[in-house]
Amino acid sequence: MRPLAELISDAQSGRFPESDGGLTVVPQPSPRDVGVLSFTAHAVVFADVEPGWIRGLIPPGDLSAPLSPPFLQALARRTGRGIGDLDLLGLAGPLPGPPPVALDEITDGEHPRVERAHRHRDGVRVWTTADGGLLALGRGVAGRWEAAVEVEPEHRGRGLGRLLAGAARHLVPEPVWAQIAPGNAASVRAFLAAGYVPVGAEVLLPGNP
Repeated sequence: MRPLAELISDAQSGRFPESDGGLTVVPQPSPRDVGVLSFTAHAVVFADVEPGWIRGLIPPGDLSAPLSPPFLQALARRTGRGIGDLDLLGLAGPLPGPPPVALDEITDGEHPRVERAHRHRDGVRVWTTADGGLLALGRGVAGRWEAAVEVEPEHRGRGLGRLLAGAARHLVPEPVWAQIAPGNAASVRAFLAAGYVPVGAEVLLPGNP
């Protein structure tokens, strides 16, 4: 059984699971991370649960079942966890040179976005811009680099989100992932414009605070 980190590494290199309507079940990569990752016509469940139990709840070839409310609710009950948001997953490779926007690193842990980053990621670093932008980077699911951006309402609509999403690609030497709420069309457009490619969807099951 291959660990999730290898599947993530393959995806970063452009090698995705076969689009066969199949299901892969792997152990969770850490006590923190439990969830479902769906690529094109192939889902990956990462949880320390008997694989036979999981497969018994997902009809073969049912592409929507792994991210459906009934299965997620059953998995949450089985693991004693909550159910997080459904996110679009974007992926972009690293870029050379300095970021396209001036950044100031901060250590303020009280910003809601920063607090959330520390709950879900390790080694978190946070930067702000002079005009109301925030970028957080850290190692999330299976050690992958994950970026999150925030733009103050009065500064939105000027391309700052795109610049921040692009800046993340200059700050680490590895591919960067982004978990984006599909309904946040402005954020989706910003990450697409910054070169992130949609590669799948994901729901994480957070543990108790």
